[in-house]
Amino acid sequence: MSVNLYVGNLPYKTTSDDLKDAFSQYGEVTRAAVIMDRETGRSRGYGFVEMETGGKEAIAAMDGFEMEGRNLKVNEARPRQPRSH
Repeated sequence: MSVNLYVGNLPYKTTSDDLKDAFSQYGEVTRAAVIMDRETGRSRGYGFVEMETGGKEAIAAMDGFEMEGRNLKVNEARPRQPRSH
């Protein structure tokens, strides 16, 4: 079963490919996405990584890991809440 990870405090120049590369060493990454601001097109400083295997290992290794001077915050993503209109 795959696990979806929240990755916060990302350096703003991190790309989705960078995120995938960083987490691939812990297991099979099926999807990685840095969340971008719709208006500015710049990174919002967080993203999500979906892993088929190695999710727990990735959390243990990457939570607090320093990437370009920023300590990452990594945990299991909470289910998405429905938006209220």
